[in-house]
Formats: sequence, C-alpha cells, structure tokens
Amino acid sequence: MTGVTDHRRRGRPDDDAQAGAALVDFVLVGGLLSVIFVGLLQFALVLHVRNVLIDCATEGARYGALADRDAAAGAARAEELITADLSAGYATDVEAAVESQDGVTVVEVRVTAPLPIVGLLGIGRVVTVTGHSVREGG
Repeated sequence: MTGVTDHRRRGRPDDDAQAGAALVDFVLVGGLLSVIFVGLLQFALVLHVRNVLIDCATEGARYGALADRDAAAGAARAEELITADLSAGYATDVEAAVESQDGVTVVEVRVTAPLPIVGLLGIGRVVTVTGHSVREGG
C-alpha cells in the first residue's frame, strides 16, 4: 500500500495516465474472447444440425426403401425424426423420390432446412441434404 503512495508522491505523470488501463484491457480482451467463444459454439451447432439432418434423411431413405414401403413413407419418417431431434420448423420441406442410378433403383430423401444463425433460430431454406438407399426388391 505504501508503494503506491510513494510513486504518487514522486509526481510521476505516467502513473496517473495508466491508472485504468488494466481494467479497459481486461474488458476489451474479455469481450473479444467472449464473441469468439460464442461464434465457435454457434458453428458447432450449425454442424450438429447439418449432421442430424443428414442422418434423418438417410434413415428416411432406408425406411422408404423397404419392400413393403414407398418413398412417401420415407419422407414422413424423415419428418418425424427431424421434428423429434430438432424442431418442426426444420421438417417443413422434405421430399422423397424413387430414382435410378447406374441401373440400380434407389430412394432419395431430400431435406431443405433453415440455417441456424442464433441458437436454433434460422433464416431461409439454405441447408439442403439428401439421403439415399437402395430399394429392396428392385
């Protein structure tokens, strides 16, 4: 405590000019680190949502490719899974079709969903993922 008063008694002008600098530095660096941390969390959430959508589209395609099912059942299954895993807002644009790729009949489920910007709140229909599965019985 006496060391602080001794410096002020000497009349050094640098001491008065630097008095609040540490607090300002802490606030600026802490704010920057907080923004970076929240940005990384949001990026991880975007990747998680994309991976969940891919998994749900693939599972819907597998379900729709069963011998006793059709492609529409696969789309409905994908919608159920997306609603259960994320929210109903992500399951509004799910399409299924039967296609032929290299002579093999496959079921394709395509999901178009919003890109989460703040938490799960998203904009537009930006993320499009597809799932494919070989149709049973031809």
